[in-house]
Amino acid sequence: MDLGLTEAQDILKTTAAEFVQREYPKETCIDMEMTPTGITPQLLRKAAELGWLGVIIPEEYGGEGRSCTDAAVLFEQLGRGPVPGPVFSSSIFGALVVLHGGTEEQKQTMLPQVASGTQLLAVAVTEPHYSWRPETVQMHGNLQDGSYVLQGVKLFVHDAQAATHLLCAVRTGASNGSSAGITLLLVATDTPGVTVRPLSGWMGQVHEVRFEQVRVPATAVLGGRTGQGWEALQAASLQAIPILCAYQVGSCQAVFDMAVEYSRTRVQFGQPIGRFQRVQDHIIGMVNHLDAARWTTHEALWKLDTGRPAAASVHLAKAVTSEAYLKVCDGAHEVHAGVGVIREYGLTVHTQRSRSLYHYLGDARYHRRCLADALGW
Repeated sequence: MDLGLTEAQDILKTTAAEFVQREYPKETCIDMEMTPTGITPQLLRKAAELGWLGVIIPEEYGGEGRSCTDAAVLFEQLGRGPVPGPVFSSSIFGALVVLHGGTEEQKQTMLPQVASGTQLLAVAVTEPHYSWRPETVQMHGNLQDGSYVLQGVKLFVHDAQAATHLLCAVRTGASNGSSAGITLLLVATDTPGVTVRPLSGWMGQVHEVRFEQVRVPATAVLGGRTGQGWEALQAASLQAIPILCAYQVGSCQAVFDMAVEYSRTRVQFGQPIGRFQRVQDHIIGMVNHLDAARWTTHEALWKLDTGRPAAASVHLAKAVTSEAYLKVCDGAHEVHAGVGVIREYGLTVHTQRSRSLYHYLGDARYHRRCLADALGW
């Protein structure tokens, strides 16, 4: 397994790092974190011009056609910000759902717009009985007079406020708890009856989406066939999760660097606090979590890009990395003590994001169960 970066990946890494330093200094990340969209039209346009909104979209659909590892190199640098906004939700997860589940006509229509930033996607799956398992998808789409009528709530939808369209998982078949009968509908966020509300306590880009007698044309079924949506979601998740993990690895690295620098410069009792054994213990714990997250993520990416069976490695990476980001932030707060909770210092941006991303695409417990299933335990 060769984990070294190619020349093209090194260039991408450098470009992304310079972009984050220039466009997303600490003050910008703090200000943008609690906004409903997490991005400005100017920053979105710059990301599109760099080709990042189409990084994994094939060239025939207007994208860059890069590998999962290439995308991960980019997102690791974005995670160092941490850069908020809909880039992952739309250009990675949303685009992959369309690639795996859409008709050729839908791909030709939607993906070039996603790559250019003129269309932004958010995937709406989870509901008040939160889980990423199919049995918790209970919102129905009832076909009436050539349109599906939606009534219900989708909860913890990332980047719904920034999105122009939702890929909404609904039941158009029997509610027997299986994946059969789940359909993906493309719903414009400005459709009458759709209401998006930011959820307090989370980072600013996590939302509740409420549907009140929303009418969606039958032509909006992704893939053109009902009951096939869960398979597309699963296939897209398998590729998207390691890229999300790479973002969390970048965030872990940034938090670790912040803690180490503070331990060198904060003087107490006449010496830097980094010389105290208990502080060293916290930093060593952070290193262990960071390394575990990095290597499990790289293994999953390597298997995906080389065509090897990757399900077990993907689930392991998400379980380890979600825990790592949370624990690294906890360790950094132990090192920083009181100064770490000052919003302007910048650590709490990572702390809040680590809690929000912990559950995104399934929490650690869910993925440990999926890992056991993948290994046949």
